[in-house]
Amino acid sequence: MAGEPLRAADLPGRGRALLAAREILEGEVILSEPPILLYPSSLASLPAYCSACFRSLPPPPHALACPSCRAAAFCSPACAAASHPRLLCAALSRNLAAAPDAHQEALLFLLSAYSLPDPSLRALLSLSSAPSPSQQQQDAATLHAMVSSLAPPHLLPPGFSPDLTAALLSKDRTNSFSIMEPYRPDVPLELRKTRAYAVYLRASLLNHDCLPNACHFDYADRPGPGNTDIVVRALHGISEGREVCISYFAANWRYADRQRRLLEDYGFRCECDRCQVESKWKFDDDDDNEDDTMEEEHDKEDAVDGVDEGMEQEEGSDGGDDDFPHSFFFVRYLCDREDCYGMLAPLPPLPNGDLSHVFECNACGQLKKEEEDDDEPDAGDSSMVN
Repeated sequence: MAGEPLRAADLPGRGRALLAAREILEGEVILSEPPILLYPSSLASLPAYCSACFRSLPPPPHALACPSCRAAAFCSPACAAASHPRLLCAALSRNLAAAPDAHQEALLFLLSAYSLPDPSLRALLSLSSAPSPSQQQQDAATLHAMVSSLAPPHLLPPGFSPDLTAALLSKDRTNSFSIMEPYRPDVPLELRKTRAYAVYLRASLLNHDCLPNACHFDYADRPGPGNTDIVVRALHGISEGREVCISYFAANWRYADRQRRLLEDYGFRCECDRCQVESKWKFDDDDDNEDDTMEEEHDKEDAVDGVDEGMEQEEGSDGGDDDFPHSFFFVRYLCDREDCYGMLAPLPPLPNGDLSHVFECNACGQLKKEEEDDDEPDAGDSSMVN
C-alpha cells in the first residue's frame, strides 16, 4: 500500500506513540529501522559474535581480532573496518573484565553510548524514560566512576557528568530491544541467550499492550546489510488512527506478573482491555511465593483457555467467553511450540495484495499455515495447521 504507515503522536496518559497513518493490512511490514545504538549483552558474548554486526563468528582463523583491544572480533574485513565503539574498545584494553559482573551490562551500554557522535547521543537522550528507582540512582554514581577510570579522558564527550550518566541509564532501561540467539529446540527458553541489545529511535515509540496488534522480528544471522534492523509487522488489520502496540514480554504472562514487570521496569500500570478483564480474577495464595522465573513457564494451553493453573474466576462467573473475550487472540497469535511463547504474525501480503495465510513466529521462526475458511473460527477452535 502507498503512503507511510505510521505517524508519531502524543496521547493523553500514554506519552509519545505511533498511530496508523492509514489502513494497515495484516502481516504488513510497518516499520524497518536500523539501530541508533548496538552493544554486546555481556563480555562472555564477545568470542561468539561479531562486535560490529553481531552475527555468529566463524571459527578460527577466519574471525578477525580487533587489533587494538584483542578482546573483540569481527566476522569479515568490512566489519573490522567498521570497528566497534571506541570507548568500549579502550576499556577492553584497560581491564574492563575486572569490573563486577553486576555492573558489566550497564558498563557495556554506557561505554557504547558515550562513543556515539554528538547528534546521535542527543537523539538517544531525547527518548522517553521511566522514573529511576533509588537503587539505580545509587548505581549510576558507581558506574560513572567506573567509566571515568576505564575511558581515556580525551575520548569522553563534552558534558560528561554523573547526571548525564544517570540520564543515559534511564534511557537504556526503557528503550532497549534484545537481539536473541536463534531458537534451538534443545535449549530451554530460560537458557536462550541475548547476543546484543539495540536502541531504535522510532521503534522506541511503540507502547505496550497485553493484546498487541503488532510484533517485532530480528534476523541477526541473515546475509547482507541490515541484519540488526528491527522489523515490525501487523498481526491483523489496523484501522487508520489506531495506536500500534507491541507486547514488552511473552503474551502468556499472568495479570499480576505483567503488572509487576511493567511497574518495576517501565513505571506504569496497564489498563488495557485484557487487564481490565483479568483484574477481576482471583489467584491462589501460593502465587505470592513464586519468583519471576515462573513467568516463562506457564502452560500454553492454559493461556489459550484464559485460565492459568491456580486461577479462579470471580464468584458467579461461568468461565465462558464473557469472562475472557480475548481467547481467540491466543489461539491465532501465540506460538504453540513447546517452550517458545513467541508471537505468530502473518507473512507480508503477496505482491497482488492478497493476504498471506502463512504465519511466522518471532521467537522460534517456525512457519505455520492457516487454513482458509468461509466461517470465522470460534474462540476455542484453532485453524492453524503445520
